[in-house]
Amino acid sequence: MCHGELHLKSLQFPESGVLIFQEDLRLIANNQEKMPSASCDTFLDDIEDIVSQEDSKPQDRHFARKHVVPKVRRRNTQKYLQDENSPPSDSTIPGIQKIWIRTWGCSHNNSDGEYMAGQLAAYGYKITENASEADLWLLNSCTVKNPAEDHFRNSIKKAQEENKKVVLAGCVPQAQPRQDYLKGLSIIGVQQIDRVVEVVEETIKGHSVRLLGQKKDNGKRLGGARLDLPKIRKNPLIEIISINTGCLNACTYCKTKHARGNLASYPVDELVDRAKQSFQEGVCEIWLTSEDTGAYGRDIGTSLPALLWKLVEVIPEGAMLRLGMTNPPYILEHLEEMAKILNHPRVYAFLHIPVQSASDTVLMEMKREYCVADFKRVVDFLKDKVPGITIATDIICGFPGETDQDFQETVKLVEEYKFPSLFINQFYPRPGTPAAKMEQVPAQVKKQRTKDLSQVFHSYNPYDHKIGERQKVLVTEESFDSKFYVAHNRFYEQVLVPKNPTFMGKMVEVNVYESGKHFMKGQPVSDAKVYAPSISKPLAKGEISGLTEEFRNRLGNHLNSVSHTLDATQQDSASSRMALQLQRLHQDCTLRMSVVLALFAFLFAFLIKVCN
Repeated sequence: MCHGELHLKSLQFPESGVLIFQEDLRLIANNQEKMPSASCDTFLDDIEDIVSQEDSKPQDRHFARKHVVPKVRRRNTQKYLQDENSPPSDSTIPGIQKIWIRTWGCSHNNSDGEYMAGQLAAYGYKITENASEADLWLLNSCTVKNPAEDHFRNSIKKAQEENKKVVLAGCVPQAQPRQDYLKGLSIIGVQQIDRVVEVVEETIKGHSVRLLGQKKDNGKRLGGARLDLPKIRKNPLIEIISINTGCLNACTYCKTKHARGNLASYPVDELVDRAKQSFQEGVCEIWLTSEDTGAYGRDIGTSLPALLWKLVEVIPEGAMLRLGMTNPPYILEHLEEMAKILNHPRVYAFLHIPVQSASDTVLMEMKREYCVADFKRVVDFLKDKVPGITIATDIICGFPGETDQDFQETVKLVEEYKFPSLFINQFYPRPGTPAAKMEQVPAQVKKQRTKDLSQVFHSYNPYDHKIGERQKVLVTEESFDSKFYVAHNRFYEQVLVPKNPTFMGKMVEVNVYESGKHFMKGQPVSDAKVYAPSISKPLAKGEISGLTEEFRNRLGNHLNSVSHTLDATQQDSASSRMALQLQRLHQDCTLRMSVVLALFAFLFAFLIKVCN
């Protein structure tokens, strides 16, 4: 290799930011421009062919080096400026993200949503009410009617448009996990909610996970996840307890059966323990819920009355219990016991008994397993034995095959009983159900029947006769318009009271002075006595309930794992930065040495030429 090539091959600029001696490079570049293009073997007539009069002399270059300022190239410097305490921007550490939870449907679904929120919050995730700021959306669905599933589907689409991670829960994906719009998305089954943290973690890492299995013990199906899991109650004063999952019916219109399956009940002692824990956390109202509370215990050798008698023993003074929906067939054999329980001072005299239709022909097509006479027998007996009891019911308008005469029988039933609480639903054929294959009633007819029945319902005011009554009410929440507190009297009738903070979670006496279709308004009496339930102070809104010692241990192990992962990531990041810095230093030294060698070679060639 000739001296003229030495500095050219040594000057290789690194891709990353480096220290550059600008003056040296400028001088070399100037010299290079004046060098002949001949090869090394070409004869040089004189040194002036290489160095001109205008070029700097060696002493000038030596002087100039004293004023050289190192400069970092800016275009690639940002990646070296990461905070020493932060993981790399592309790292994924589960347990630190924000999660938005949306639940549709029944109180059972709401209870599941509360349990999932509690577990995720216990593991370090932040539950947010702001969907836009969330990193992941947990969508807990309902499959009862088409509109609910439509909302669910639209939420999935919106999440994907906003590049949110998505986990799906509830009855829709459990019943039909292979639907096209669910492909590639993570799903947590209705009996797997105790594993929601695993599913969320894997989803955040970019994986798709599906847990849809059933809980079993020695081959026997269980009611679901454990009841002592952490939860965040939507209302800290109200505890929703699912006493069983599934049912014993096979209604031809019902999609929920596909998701919740056959009856599976929780043991009495577990339910009582859950109630006790709730009261210790300041709850003053318990809701018992399931797809059919009347069928409770038939799979484990007990009954609903047996459970209720155990529960009333642990309800403190000033607290109340509300019983959920029960179908007529399974309450008929317990009427005497149920009447006694509903007369208990700490149990609301309220029962939700869906009739669906007052036509035996339609009920047969629905496979409801009772006739209208059975429904009337239940209602008449309870109204007689539990004076003032509130009976709520459901009606489906436009079920396949329903004639005008069938519908008129239903209208007469409503006019006769004047139900204070009536849920009117237009029939929607749910995919995969027998009713979806039946000959459908025209859509316009269904809509008109729904409208007509609604007009009948709004033609009477169930609470007008109660104006002037003095009632004791339990205050549990705020009204939607934020103008009143919402309370309920002995019959679970809604009473709006003034917003006095001392009333919340307490029983107060009021005089009813006004009534509407769905409510009464009450004014606290002048000598009103506030009854505070003999329970602990309620948890704060958003506070986690049920952090057992076992769960705390599991939580500690998980957090340690996350901490180690974070530490390891930070150490890896620091090591990477140190390696890059060493590489840069090596490149800087190499460049300096190359410049020095090039200058030395040039001087050496110059001296040899002069000496000759």
